Amino acid sequence: MVKIMSSQTSEFKPTETSLKKNKTMDPELKQIMAKIANTIRGLSMDAVQKADSGHPGLPMGCAELGAYLYGYYLKQNPKDSKWLNRDRFILSAGHGSMWLYSCLHLAGYKISLDDIKHFRQLHSPTPGHPESFMTDGVETTTGPLGQGVGNAVGQALGFKLLAAKFNTEKQKIFNNKVFVLMGDGCVMEGVSAEVSSLAGHLKLDNLVAIYDANHITLDGPLAESCSEDTKARYRAYGWDVYEIDGNDLDAIDAVFTQIRQHQERPCLVIAHTIIGKGAPNKAGTYKVHGSPLGPEEIKAAKEALGIPQDEFYIPQAVINYFQNKLPQDAQEEDKWKQTFEAWARDNPEKLKELETMLHNKLPDDLESKLKQLAIKAPIAGRKASQEAINLLADMLPQLYGGSADLSTSDMTMMKKFPLVAPGQFQGRNIKYGVREFGMATMATGLYQTGMIIPYIGTFLTFSDYMRNAIRLAALQNAHVIYQFTHDSIFLGEDGPTHQPVEHYAALRAIPQLQVIRPADTHEVKMAWIAALQYKGPTALILSRQNLPDLAETDVSYADGVGRGAYIVKQEKGKPDFTLIATGSELSLAMNVADTLERLGKHVRVISMPCWDLFEKQSIEYKDSLFGGDIGRRVSIEAGVDLGWHKYIGRDGVAICMERFGASAPAGVLAKEYGFTVEDILERIL
Repeated sequence: MVKIMSSQTSEFKPTETSLKKNKTMDPELKQIMAKIANTIRGLSMDAVQKADSGHPGLPMGCAELGAYLYGYYLKQNPKDSKWLNRDRFILSAGHGSMWLYSCLHLAGYKISLDDIKHFRQLHSPTPGHPESFMTDGVETTTGPLGQGVGNAVGQALGFKLLAAKFNTEKQKIFNNKVFVLMGDGCVMEGVSAEVSSLAGHLKLDNLVAIYDANHITLDGPLAESCSEDTKARYRAYGWDVYEIDGNDLDAIDAVFTQIRQHQERPCLVIAHTIIGKGAPNKAGTYKVHGSPLGPEEIKAAKEALGIPQDEFYIPQAVINYFQNKLPQDAQEEDKWKQTFEAWARDNPEKLKELETMLHNKLPDDLESKLKQLAIKAPIAGRKASQEAINLLADMLPQLYGGSADLSTSDMTMMKKFPLVAPGQFQGRNIKYGVREFGMATMATGLYQTGMIIPYIGTFLTFSDYMRNAIRLAALQNAHVIYQFTHDSIFLGEDGPTHQPVEHYAALRAIPQLQVIRPADTHEVKMAWIAALQYKGPTALILSRQNLPDLAETDVSYADGVGRGAYIVKQEKGKPDFTLIATGSELSLAMNVADTLERLGKHVRVISMPCWDLFEKQSIEYKDSLFGGDIGRRVSIEAGVDLGWHKYIGRDGVAICMERFGASAPAGVLAKEYGFTVEDILERIL
């Protein structure tokens, strides 16, 4: 079965007839592909059964697709899994991980048969869902459905950006494609709609999504919860849509040959498969989705498929095929290397820029250049950050920015560089539209090209839309920078729907996410150094309202923000109070301290822009700030107090938000919620 649903605006419109004219696969190749497919089924059944946990349905249903892609089609070199111009493959339906592990093992990646046998076991490189930081050949961590589609769109866009920057008429060093396998769940998750819409708008002709349309979800038949016309939806996005029998090798070959030769826009291949294909009693039902088949069903399935009953059986013919294929894969990379070497000789300046991006090289004078940047205060944190961004843009070719339709508010625009647009990928500013979740998944994909450090912006309260993508970025240490603005109730009249109160705590709760809330232009500049140096994601939390500069924060990165917390006002005697503040509340803390000193009190003030950096300091340094009797401890931050008592103790006072905000001018809200010098003195004296 082969049908084509081509986007109405496509100049090239493949037809069912044109595909039928393609000759069928070479019989010998088809025979070995069938053997590989059944080997994938056997390994997956056995691994899930041995673990007594997992999802055998997708691996069995998509076995022909795996055999064809990893056994024939993908341009990869398993012995150099980080080859820059390799085709990328993402399993968005990450629950089917044994499909991917089987394919990677057979293809020659660093996954042994013993690793397959230890599926889902502690410290095994074959965990329950694919993890990019654990397993050779896995391009991104997946599991929460739909996000792999976003990562794929981000990677595809990233390679279009790199091709526009580095390819020449004479040499094309970036011409790879990005493939993603998604299931019914991925199609239903809203994030896939966000990114698919943008991919169609940008006409990403290096992106191929394969939809495992097995019509079964975990709870039962898809028809019980979904009856949409997915073909029409993707055509409306501007994609070319192909529909095939996903278990028919001839149909698979015909479509993918067509795509390799003629792709002009994103392609969706709807592959109708039978979930759990080969299992005589459970195939085609939800019972094979997320549970082991059981010994009797496996025995019957192997008999039906003609697979020996031996556990983890791999035919010698399959082993020989992949061993013979490995030198061909290496030759593919060698040909590219020859092209690259010729390109490097012809383009020494481009080579220098490529190496800067590939290794994320930061200038030796980064800090001094930022310190020399004149920013007139008082100024909003978001505007100070934009000034820093526009300086950094000239220094760091790896920096690409974007916003979810808020660039004039979150101040993310690189003013010297154009917008990315359909067919125009020379720019460095990406308009993601009102698609916060999709934007965050795509940013992770941009980073995964290995050459781009993306930053993306929106209001802090909308980080909730992005949260699961931020979490996955943190899980795999993706170097993404989030510019979150409008950071407190002091944004004013937009009211509680836009005023974050729980968001500092919510973001700080994510392991490996570096959260920084700078107090003025000095700390904003140093926060960017922290974000660029950290090998993981950073959330920059920035104000909408103007903030004064404090002379006390004008210190080196190593003595200030780089410490996470540092003293900005030293007590003159034994402290009566220690005030700890972040962001816009630091200047308030300094004013409170001045008033206390006029009352004869000794006061220490600590700026604490980044808890994460502080926790990495030595015990001696931590004690120099918080050790011993330092008087009554008071935290001042316009958010919930969750987490602050670690630093202020049970008896400390948290000047915080205990409820949602309100719609009113910032000054009125400060008085209403106790963020004035007078109110704080009343609380602590």
